[in-house]
Amino acid sequence: MVKQPQVALSGQEQARTIMGHPPGLFVLFFTEMWERFSYYGMRSLLVLYMVDHLFVHPDAGRRVLGFGLVKGGLEAVFGPLGPQPLSSQIYGLYTAFVYLTPFFGGMLADRVIGRRRAVILGSVLMAIGHFLMAVESLFFPALLFLILGNGAFKPNISTQVGSLYPPGDPRRDRAFTIFYMGINLGAFFSPLVCGTLGQRLGWHYGFGAAGIGMLTGLGVYLLGQHTLAVDFPERTESRPPAKEPLTRDEWRRVLALVLLCALNIIFWAIYEQQGNTLQLWADRNTNWIILGMTIPSTWFQAFNPLLIFLLAPILNILWSRQSRRHTEPSSIIKMALGCSLGGASYLIMVLAAHGTGPQEHSSVAWLIATVFILTIGELYLSPIGLSLVTKAAPAGIVSMMMGVWFLSSFFGNYLSGYLGTFWERMPREAFFLMLMGLGLGGGVAIWLLGRPLERIVERSDKTGLLE
Repeated sequence: MVKQPQVALSGQEQARTIMGHPPGLFVLFFTEMWERFSYYGMRSLLVLYMVDHLFVHPDAGRRVLGFGLVKGGLEAVFGPLGPQPLSSQIYGLYTAFVYLTPFFGGMLADRVIGRRRAVILGSVLMAIGHFLMAVESLFFPALLFLILGNGAFKPNISTQVGSLYPPGDPRRDRAFTIFYMGINLGAFFSPLVCGTLGQRLGWHYGFGAAGIGMLTGLGVYLLGQHTLAVDFPERTESRPPAKEPLTRDEWRRVLALVLLCALNIIFWAIYEQQGNTLQLWADRNTNWIILGMTIPSTWFQAFNPLLIFLLAPILNILWSRQSRRHTEPSSIIKMALGCSLGGASYLIMVLAAHGTGPQEHSSVAWLIATVFILTIGELYLSPIGLSLVTKAAPAGIVSMMMGVWFLSSFFGNYLSGYLGTFWERMPREAFFLMLMGLGLGGGVAIWLLGRPLERIVERSDKTGLLE
């Protein structure tokens, strides 16, 4: 059988700290920052590249390897697809599989090659994918490399953060907060760099910059490996202890979490429009002349990570004050608010579309206001949901239930692509109204289920079943 990877730090590395944390934390911080730079830089260009360049050529079937197979397969299910709905479907499938493959990447690391080698493998595969994007004919193989590379990288970089700290170390939560800032730092700068290069100099310059960012992250990781915890898969013939069957109460918690994850799909479907239809609105219907300068439309995708930097500390202060006053909403009510805010954000786009003709350009303020509310919704739903899973899932299947949580992102990202196929088939007001209705409906559904689900969680907590 397979044993969990063992981790250890040398005495010298345990003694050294930077800002009170092991040096390895900052190696992982910058590695993740550059990986997110590459991912979001490529994502900022992806839909525009397909709609404006790759799929508009009449001979795309000969220019792009596998184009006929992919297009034919999708059209066999959804009927004829023009460049925009086809691009939306591919965007949805790509971002969906990005959230599916980490499940298998974690298994690969745990059972075969270890976390370090998995991160290196993932980095190399993603760098290859980014550089292949510079070759039009290899567009689909490039996406495959990126999906596989992300699967190896994503689950194994985060787990190494926890490996730097002994059990019960109070610095662990702060370490993950610092690490999360690296994610958003890379996501903020990537549209500014890759998006600008792609739109001003040429698509391939933007994709090339993403590849260079990935190689930079790999270099940081390789140079800093000595600061990380040692890990290696270890095989043993000992039999694992038999697992006790789930109790009736534990099954109720599992079903409650599965239901919440299913409703969570709706939020991610409307949230991921930032890289899909909202990017098209930003490019086609938004005035980007600011102080006499024309700003690339891909800069729109830098709003969300910037707002996370600004809003996360404010919400933490708000929740702390509410907690002291015993008025803080429960985790499930916070998630209901998050989904509802996600839907409500599109009311702003309904108003923007109402006052903007097909060939007219609206103020960028509409997009900023939309993303502002959408980001608050994200902060109310995403981290709270992760915490709820670790709190409410039965102890023996916490990892599996976390996989179910990320599986909701898989379905949500694909649904975002499917919804995007209505972009050219519906008036803009009706399209944004549809997204608003989905988000508000999902929020109401979570709220209606909130009280019975809260009773399940509270009963488990009182009986000592939660860890």
